[in-house]
Amino acid sequence: MRSEIAFTLNGRPTSVDADPDQTLLDVLRNTLELKATRMGCGLGQCGACTVILGEHAVSSCDTPMWSVAGKEVTTLEGLGSRDAPHPLQTAFIEEQALQCGYCTSGLLMAAAALLKRNPHPSEPDIQQALEGNLCRCGVHNRVVRAVMKAST
Repeated sequence: MRSEIAFTLNGRPTSVDADPDQTLLDVLRNTLELKATRMGCGLGQCGACTVILGEHAVSSCDTPMWSVAGKEVTTLEGLGSRDAPHPLQTAFIEEQALQCGYCTSGLLMAAAALLKRNPHPSEPDIQQALEGNLCRCGVHNRVVRAVMKAST
């Protein structure tokens, strides 16, 4: 049974008509047409679909819409822009912390959630925060360097 679900998306009040059990990922990509959040495993184990819910990184592929009602959701589209990139986006480019790019939005969102809670994390803090984000290209060391750079 569909219902109107209101939440804040990238700083703007948003309301969607959705099944409360529909995933946040499905609504973001297919209803709201925000394509930066990627579908990976569909089981919340790879991190490709990571968004920020409140202050925490969550897998949007297994987050039901009912759980976002009244809360704040941030996707990569809300992190920065071409004219005013988030410091993480700038650091990822400077450190060449991406290759194919499929996992990048999830890595950026997990890192942004960490920096929201801990503006000056240690390297082990960063590694732990990114533990759920898989990258087959093997740029993890560059990602950690980029997050360290963005936190200074």
